[in-house]
Amino acid sequence: MALVRWDPIRELDSLQGDMNRLFDRFFDGRPANGGATRRWIPAMDLVETDEDLVVRADLPGISEDDVEIEIKDNVLTVSGERKSEHEQKGEGYHRVERAFGRFARSLSLPRGVEADAVSAGFSDGVLEIRIPKPAETKPTRVEIGKATVEGSGTEKESA
Repeated sequence: MALVRWDPIRELDSLQGDMNRLFDRFFDGRPANGGATRRWIPAMDLVETDEDLVVRADLPGISEDDVEIEIKDNVLTVSGERKSEHEQKGEGYHRVERAFGRFARSLSLPRGVEADAVSAGFSDGVLEIRIPKPAETKPTRVEIGKATVEGSGTEKESA
């Protein structure tokens, strides 16, 4: 029998994934006119380097003016809109499979991230956001020295 250590963070991540899938299925329904609609959610990668957390998002067909990046309460939110391309045809049939519309993706950031140090670039339909890792808190060793006992006027040596 294997002993598995319980990790509450992993459990929360799993729950968040399940809730995201539930909402994606709920909002990915069909409109009243019977036609199919798809909610577009861009693919995102999160990579950790020695100095940074790097988020890359595929945003084909979107200009950087249509993308917003916000950091609030240690949550990074990337939002924007891919606009529909209206095409008119006189004959034949017309089929649209690419999804359009507004999107928003949010990621929780570790404590201590400095929002002013975050940078972003946009090239060839790929948004790259670099988030410098926060400095790790290191324990500070406190030396034990002589202490003065209040009111007695005498010094006591600590052990």
